[in-house]
Amino acid sequence: MLESTYQRYAAKRPVSKRLHMDARSVLPSGTTRSVLDFDPFPFTVASAAGCLLTDVDGHEYLDYLGDYSVGLAGHNPQAVRQAVAAVLDDGWSFGTVAAEEAEVARMLCERFDSLDLVRFTSSGTEANLVAISLALKWSGREKVLVFDGGYHGGFLSFSRGRPSLNVPVDAVLCDYNDLDSVRAAFDQWPEQIGCVLVEPMLGSGGRIQSVPGFLAGLRKICDEQGAVLVFDEVQTSRMSYGGAQGLLGVHPDLTTMGKYLGGGFGFGVVGGAERILLQIARGQQPSYDHSGTFNNNRFSVSASAAMLKSVLTRESLDALFQRGEQLRGQADAQLREYGFQATGWGSLIGIHPTDIPVARTSDLADADRRPIELLFHELLDRGIYTGKSGFVTLSLPQTPETDARFLEALESSLQVVARACR
Repeated sequence: MLESTYQRYAAKRPVSKRLHMDARSVLPSGTTRSVLDFDPFPFTVASAAGCLLTDVDGHEYLDYLGDYSVGLAGHNPQAVRQAVAAVLDDGWSFGTVAAEEAEVARMLCERFDSLDLVRFTSSGTEANLVAISLALKWSGREKVLVFDGGYHGGFLSFSRGRPSLNVPVDAVLCDYNDLDSVRAAFDQWPEQIGCVLVEPMLGSGGRIQSVPGFLAGLRKICDEQGAVLVFDEVQTSRMSYGGAQGLLGVHPDLTTMGKYLGGGFGFGVVGGAERILLQIARGQQPSYDHSGTFNNNRFSVSASAAMLKSVLTRESLDALFQRGEQLRGQADAQLREYGFQATGWGSLIGIHPTDIPVARTSDLADADRRPIELLFHELLDRGIYTGKSGFVTLSLPQTPETDARFLEALESSLQVVARACR
């Protein structure tokens, strides 16, 4: 099914192939991010602007991956360029306080009702590591309740069927959208679970939306059990001016964010209740150190300030959410004609090669993934770049016209996939 597709892909990208073969001598699989590694080899980008990518072989793609939600503002956004240019003029690694960090913290606390205080990190991964540590110190417990398919960064990936390099977290694995499994876990380990870490929409696990009452139920269970509720909003904070929690009206004790907030630079945030964050304040008892050389690097905090002030407005985020809802509905109607479906929420979409209802990662466990891989390559051949596993992420530079091109390419690609899978 796929061999001729690989051959066609490789024949069109001789420069990317050569660069990839050279890279394999110094990088495992020739890349430094597993998610970007696909057969026969990933193409290499030469330049990017707005929602367009150009590879080293001269092919142009409409970017409907957005670096897995990092690229909400698109590539090379003017506001971020200007902020970074100012940093280049003034210097960037001082080993002391950057003036922009308090400005960014204040803007975040104003947007998110659950944030009393915030702390910065270099990535969403680090933000989740800090959140877990704070939660367990606060609760005095050892176990962290997470969900099958939950991805909380490069060292915090939890799955029953997919091994990953992880930090040694004492994790209790439950099923997403299943409050009974959560209650059973607390019954099995009474007064041992100190933290519940959850994405308001399961991201890498399939872009599966939480069912009504699930997150509110977690809030209630955590209150009853004395556990800290942590929302990983690294992806879902784009859903509104106040994130997913603002739309849903459920407030966690701690929130983590990152990705697009740095405007394409490494950036992470952990924030929440004052009583928990003050554990890393000087002079408190007890007080724990939390450092990181690049927590307040001027590129990231200046880019984040520009994003929050001029890019991530209430109006732009609301419009992006509505466009995502519309595009997902249109794509789902096409996909179901061929036995596929679209899941997701707002501007984050997942494409799956099954038409059964999907409420948790295990619902996708038996699906044949080859049609998704073929669909990915057919879309690439039509100049549309998505995630290799069916991820589609919207960005602000996209337009109704680019969405129409995406849907047209999706339809013709699905026709090819259907013929190949007969």
